[in-house]
Amino acid sequence: MAVKQLLPTGDFPAPGLFRRLASAFYDLMLMLALLMVLILAYQQGILRMVYGSEALQAMSDAGTLDRDPLLTALMILAIYGFFGLFWTLRGQTLGAQAWRVRVQQPDGRSITWRQSIIRVTIGLLSWLCGGLGIWWALWDKQSRTWHDIASGTQTVVLPKK
Repeated sequence: MAVKQLLPTGDFPAPGLFRRLASAFYDLMLMLALLMVLILAYQQGILRMVYGSEALQAMSDAGTLDRDPLLTALMILAIYGFFGLFWTLRGQTLGAQAWRVRVQQPDGRSITWRQSIIRVTIGLLSWLCGGLGIWWALWDKQSRTWHDIASGTQTVVLPKK
């Protein structure tokens, strides 16, 4: 049985650029740690059990582990899963909690998995464009980023407790 957590309600302001970037940097550090653990578990756990230590070392020396499609798929799933779980359950990643930022639907409800997938995809494209999709919030009248606009979500600053 899931416990429904009460979230603050009201009309909250959009975060400034510094708060958005600080929250994103915090989440980036967490995501890198998660990916490192995933890679370690995959290569030293799963692959070592399947191939054995000597064969795994030979594969590594030959460069065959450099482009592993299964590892790539696992890493992509981990990224989407990390953000999707945090955003759909509570509206906040750990970085967002530290900076009191919440992603929500315009009516204040938590976002859906579909919105989460769109946010992550467009967010990655925003960063690949030199952060232009993030900087967009400076020009948008509602301080929305590309991923806010594309997913129909909004990012707000929660009040101090």
